[in-house]
Amino acid sequence: MKKILVTGSSGLIGSEVVRKYCQNGWKVYGIDNNMRADFFGPNGDTRWNQLRLLAEFKNFEHIELDIRDREGVSDTLKLLRPDAIVHTAAQPSHDLAASRPYDDFDVNAVGTLNLLEATRQHCPEAVFVHMSTNKVYGDAPNSLNLVEKENRWDFADPSYYMGIQESFSIDQSKHSVFGASKVAADVMVQEYGRYFGIATCCLRGGCLTGPNHSGVELHGFLSYLIKCNLEQKHYTVFGYKGKQVRDNIHSHDVVCFMEEFIEAPRVGEVYNIGGGRDNSISILEAFQLIEEISGNKMMYDYVDKNRAGDHICYISDLSKMKAHYPKWSITKDLRTTFEEIYQSWTARIEVTT
Repeated sequence: MKKILVTGSSGLIGSEVVRKYCQNGWKVYGIDNNMRADFFGPNGDTRWNQLRLLAEFKNFEHIELDIRDREGVSDTLKLLRPDAIVHTAAQPSHDLAASRPYDDFDVNAVGTLNLLEATRQHCPEAVFVHMSTNKVYGDAPNSLNLVEKENRWDFADPSYYMGIQESFSIDQSKHSVFGASKVAADVMVQEYGRYFGIATCCLRGGCLTGPNHSGVELHGFLSYLIKCNLEQKHYTVFGYKGKQVRDNIHSHDVVCFMEEFIEAPRVGEVYNIGGGRDNSISILEAFQLIEEISGNKMMYDYVDKNRAGDHICYISDLSKMKAHYPKWSITKDLRTTFEEIYQSWTARIEVTT
C-alpha cells in the first residue's frame, strides 16, 4: 500500500488531501497540532475536522506533531518513509505575522526546511508538494496599470487579462512578514528540487476555499465573509473601496492538481494555482452573490486603509498548469463554492447552538 504524509491535515487543503488519498486506497498519515486555534482562538479550531476524518477513514492515522520540532519531524519521516508528502501546515495571516514574527518564520520557513531535510535524509524518492502563496509576489502586482470599474479593480494591460504568471518578480516589493517567510520556504522547496534532485513543487495559491475552512477575520476571507452574512455580523472591509479582486479556487480542485503532480512529478517546479479569471470576484461582488444565496443583507463596515502588502487585484494565470497537466481543470464555479460554504457553516452553527 502506498503511503502519503500530509501536514496541516485538519485544515482546509490538508483535510481534502486526506479524504482524496484515503478514497484512493493509500495509507494516509496526518501531522497536525491544531496550531490554528493558538493563532486564531476557538473560531480557528480544527479538531472537529480531525475527529471527522478519523471517524470516516480507517486508513487515516493522526500524528500530533509540531513541524518546528526538528527531531520529531526527522524521526517521523525515518519511520514512515512515505511515497509522497503534501505540506500544507502554515501560519497563514498577514496581520498575525507582524505581531508574532518568530512564530511565523519558525512555522513557515523553518518548519518547511525541517520537512525538506528529513525528506532528503530518509525518503529522497518521495514527491514533495508545498502549499505556497501568491503573497510571495509581495505588493508588486499593485504596480501594474489598473482600471477601476463599478464593483471591481481590473488589469488595464491586456497582456495580464488571464492573470499573473509564474515569471512575475518576487523581489523588491513589500510582502508582509508572512509573505517574506513564505518566500523563504518557497525558494527552499525549489532549491531542494534543483540542488538535490527531489521532485518538488510550490503551489502559489490565490484564495483557497471550500466548505471545510475554519475561516476567521485574519485568514479565510470568503469563508469568514459567508459566516458573517449567515450570523448577521458586521464584516470589515479594509481599503480599496471594497473593489479588491481575488480568484477563488475550491479545495477539491487544488487537491486534484496535487494528484496530477504526484502521478507525474517534475523537479523544482512552481505553479500559480487559483480560480483564474472565471472564478475571480471582488468583495463587493461577493456581498451580492451571498445575498442572493442566503437572502440576508450583508452588514459591513469600511476602514479606509488597506492591509500592508495587500493586493488590489490578483488573478492567477493557469496557463502553465494546464500546459503541463492538460487533464486538470477547474470543476467548481463560484456559485457552487459559495453554496457549499454556506451549507457547511449552516450545519456547523446548528450543531453549536
